[in-house]
Amino acid sequence: MTNLSSVWPFHPKMSIGIVACGALATHIDAIVKEQSLDVTIYPLPPLLHNHPEKIAGEVDLLLTKISGSHSKCAVAYADCGTYGALDVVLQEHKVSRLGGNHCYDIFAGKEVIEKLMAENAGTYFLTDYLVKSFNRSVIVELGLDRRPELRDDYFKNYSKVIWLAQSPTPDLEIAANAAADLLGLPLEIRKVGEIGLTREILALVAD
Repeated sequence: MTNLSSVWPFHPKMSIGIVACGALATHIDAIVKEQSLDVTIYPLPPLLHNHPEKIAGEVDLLLTKISGSHSKCAVAYADCGTYGALDVVLQEHKVSRLGGNHCYDIFAGKEVIEKLMAENAGTYFLTDYLVKSFNRSVIVELGLDRRPELRDDYFKNYSKVIWLAQSPTPDLEIAANAAADLLGLPLEIRKVGEIGLTREILALVAD
């Protein structure tokens, strides 16, 4: 029997590769499974958000690495404090990203976030990921575990915390209240769900 792959090139069906913020990877994985999407997720460390100047470079490296393994690639980051540097990388690779300036836009909607910030510019936002990882992502990263007296310097311009809850549970609510208490700020809970992220992922896959 003739081996057809030796006669002409044969390319097996390849999935879509999504370079994702590690803070969104679990949510995206659930969406991919629920929607039966042929997607492979490549998460980058969530703590990159504390060093947004590094995001574009890390995305560039990972896109370069995986591009030959997929028929299409996309990036599950918003601008995330890169001030356009990420978009330059994406233009070079000809891939798309999530809309908005940050994940708060994605979960709650850009117009909602703009309205909340117009009402109170001193709003500190939490997502489910930040609630779960608050000690590591905020307290340890800012050195407040060693120098708790610096809290008021870091957060003196904030007046409240809003938790944009995707999948709220009693345990997460306790953790969100504990995080707000550590900051010395009142907590407001807004249940936003994951419909915004689902729409964005489906748009990336269809783009």
